[in-house]
Amino acid sequence: MDERTFETLAGQTLAMIAERLEDALVDGADVELRGGILTITCEDGGQFVLNKHAPSRELWLSSPVSGATHFARRGEEWVSTRGPDILAARLAADIEARTGTRVALG
Repeated sequence: MDERTFETLAGQTLAMIAERLEDALVDGADVELRGGILTITCEDGGQFVLNKHAPSRELWLSSPVSGATHFARRGEEWVSTRGPDILAARLAADIEARTGTRVALG
């Protein structure tokens, strides 16, 4: 994937996730998307960070639940470079585990 395609797809993904999380996590979490970095700060202080990593053409997730994972675009999905996890499912499961709120990201 070329850099322009990556930037477009990654930007769209981050914006969609930010919008859905803002709607779902009205109380108890702060969602901020700035400069290609999506930060979700939970009420208890835990923090999720999802960001673009242009050199590798990946989205990188840091989660207080599952740790750090890198996701590369495979077809229509962002898939973990270390296993079968899909970004939307992994992030939704981790957020639910941390906050008790179910979110639909996929």
